[in-house]
Amino acid sequence: MIYSFKGYIPVVHESSFVHPLAAVTGNVIIGKNCYIGPGAAIRGDWGQIVLEDGVNVQENCTVHMFPGKSITLKESAHVGHGAIIHGANLGENCLIGMNAVVMDDAEIGDESIVGAMAFVKAETIIPKRSLVVGNPAKVIKSVTDEMIEWKTKGTQLYQQLPKDCQDTLKEVEPLREVPREMKIQEDVYKTLRDFMKK
Repeated sequence: MIYSFKGYIPVVHESSFVHPLAAVTGNVIIGKNCYIGPGAAIRGDWGQIVLEDGVNVQENCTVHMFPGKSITLKESAHVGHGAIIHGANLGENCLIGMNAVVMDDAEIGDESIVGAMAFVKAETIIPKRSLVVGNPAKVIKSVTDEMIEWKTKGTQLYQQLPKDCQDTLKEVEPLREVPREMKIQEDVYKTLRDFMKK
């Protein structure tokens, strides 16, 4: 759902997809080919939130901030299931892992990867191309070319997803039995371990 707040109405590019079970409120600007999953809450009630082109904010994520702050999720930023971005800025083509928390005034560098369940403390500056894990989160090494290639391919799937949702997603009644010739989805993506074996 899209909600106005104190006269601010979200701006969503027509190529992007906001799931009907997501909540986008107030001063939010969503660029091209962005995906906002069900259960996501993007609250621009106290400040502006900008999602540049190709950003995805997956299921059950929260993006918010303290009053008077504004934040940007730069082009191709990838926010995994259940993550919380609170008053932090995300660099281009970075990945925030599932259930990670990134706190106020943190800056995540371009092409960095924040591991699942990591806790990035307020005002932490993560340099470009860093792999970050733990609670509190620490840089453990640099992101390799192979890792960023894998991440980029995963994000490209999410950049195609808005069109797929616009073209095919519809509310339906469930089937009552499994069809005889039910197809299995294509294997279009590999785990990082499999990807690096190539």
